[in-house]
Amino acid sequence: MAQRHLDPADPKAGPETVPVAGDALAAYLQAQATEFLRALRQHRETGGGTSNHSASNGSAPNGTEETIDAARALRRSARRISGTLHTFRPLLDADWSEALRPELAWLSGTLALEHAYAARLERLLAALHRLSGSSAFPAQATGSAVGSRATTAESRPKRAEPESAAGPHSGSTSERGHLTVGAAKAGALLERQLTLARTRAHSAALQALGSSRFHAVADNVAVLASEVPLTPAAATADLKPLAAAAEERLSDAVTGLPLLTAGHPYNAAALVQGLSTDTAPQPQDAPWHQVRLLLRLHRYAREVLHGDEAPVDVHLLSAGQAMDRHRDAAEAASAAASAARTPRIAPATAYALGVLHADQRHEVEAARFAFQRAWRKETAGAP
Repeated sequence: MAQRHLDPADPKAGPETVPVAGDALAAYLQAQATEFLRALRQHRETGGGTSNHSASNGSAPNGTEETIDAARALRRSARRISGTLHTFRPLLDADWSEALRPELAWLSGTLALEHAYAARLERLLAALHRLSGSSAFPAQATGSAVGSRATTAESRPKRAEPESAAGPHSGSTSERGHLTVGAAKAGALLERQLTLARTRAHSAALQALGSSRFHAVADNVAVLASEVPLTPAAATADLKPLAAAAEERLSDAVTGLPLLTAGHPYNAAALVQGLSTDTAPQPQDAPWHQVRLLLRLHRYAREVLHGDEAPVDVHLLSAGQAMDRHRDAAEAASAAASAARTPRIAPATAYALGVLHADQRHEVEAARFAFQRAWRKETAGAP
């Protein structure tokens, strides 16, 4: 990583006034490209590049822990390269960067789906246990959809603790009893649907990693590891204005968020829309998802500027974690609403899924409130 030294002859020189040269951008992209190639090699060595029997027998479809770690590292480096190409695109060869950036986004998104479905199922089953107070769900019947013969350790919910019986419905014994009746079937329905989706995502990832499209991406990243196609102006350019522009776009997007609404504990409009027959994404969530993306781009730009010595901003980290929780809860609520639209399900099952959806929308509002507090502290501490 390129070093950035202060000028001892300038007593006013400091981290905020010293320019960051274009070679820092080249060094960052090369480091991320090297990490990408290292993760790809590990993924292939651990058997991640070929299908395995576990994907078809209902057990964990994505192999060993080493394979999972390698896939995660692939996604991480692909996101950072793609985000950096976007933020600093005026200093990079336009045709090359605009061709590579969407391909990296495609790869990262494809590899992320399997983990996302597994985490969503785990989140929803844990919430059902907490809400219903039941100690365990019955095993699925033999011969059901994919994944019915065995429940993965990753998706099997933990046994509820005694205090988990206390929840939003604990004040009404009849409501709790009604929820308990439907919770088991709701959990089984969610497990069938999300395990099937997870298995399909695993197959799609394997196909992607074996495709000519992926090999073209890997070849471009291999070239990037040795040579970054900077523009002639990049040699004397200062990276800070482009990084500041990314931060400004984030600030503008946050300004457009209904932060006052985020302080309310319950958002009835989001609940009504989620349980309607309209399967379109929740319109209230879109600007928040955009902020999450811009927050990530801002964080990557800071990494480019500071290299390995990038300071840890606690409030910025907290804001990012709140946005991750927001995304997870919003997608879990959408999965519960989708399951509730399954034809011919029992009323008790539909009731349990409706309660689960409302619970996850509560989590969405809580994450928005947490982001609001973290962002106010972040902006209050900004120079």
